[in-house]
Amino acid sequence: MLTDRQQAVLDFVHAHREQQEVFPTLREIQAHFGFASPFAVTRHLQALEKKGVLIRQTGKARAFTLPDKSPKPALLSIPVFGVIPAGLPAANAQYLEPDETVAVDAASLGLRRNARIFGLRVKGDSMVGANIIEDDIVFLSPREPVPGQIVAALIDGESTLKRFLQKRGRPFLRAENPHYPDLLPVAELIIQGVMVGLLRRGTP
Repeated sequence: MLTDRQQAVLDFVHAHREQQEVFPTLREIQAHFGFASPFAVTRHLQALEKKGVLIRQTGKARAFTLPDKSPKPALLSIPVFGVIPAGLPAANAQYLEPDETVAVDAASLGLRRNARIFGLRVKGDSMVGANIIEDDIVFLSPREPVPGQIVAALIDGESTLKRFLQKRGRPFLRAENPHYPDLLPVAELIIQGVMVGLLRRGTP
């Protein structure tokens, strides 16, 4: 617990940092409180350091700073396995090793740190109505889909990225571009992953 004077010093430091974007000097604190010397300021700062509300920075002119209270993001390292056609289904190589790995804040996807996620690069324009364009990386979770979700699927042995739907209990795939027809499986439909997020790298 802080003393009244320590709390006052800490409040001044916070206010100065917010207004000036730097930690106040010893003389600025001394002048504000009318301390007899900078040494009195140092004693208060050292007491605040011991109580964990200030952090000492070695080798810097303003040797104390405020601790960062913001939580560190939980990063997921997501492997990206090649390309997913967003157009007509196409035979697609099955990659055993990722092309790359990207780090994404788990909270931004609404996921736990240990979630099983993989990525695929989009090729084609069949999902532009869902704001998915060529060269985006879609993040997918290997789980059973709910009708209406966007999925990476193998339809009769060919891969594609589409919206998963059902009609009278029969599953089919639909593009988000009117130039592409609905896709009904002749033999089988295997859902490889349900889309949970997207990464768009810089645009020209």
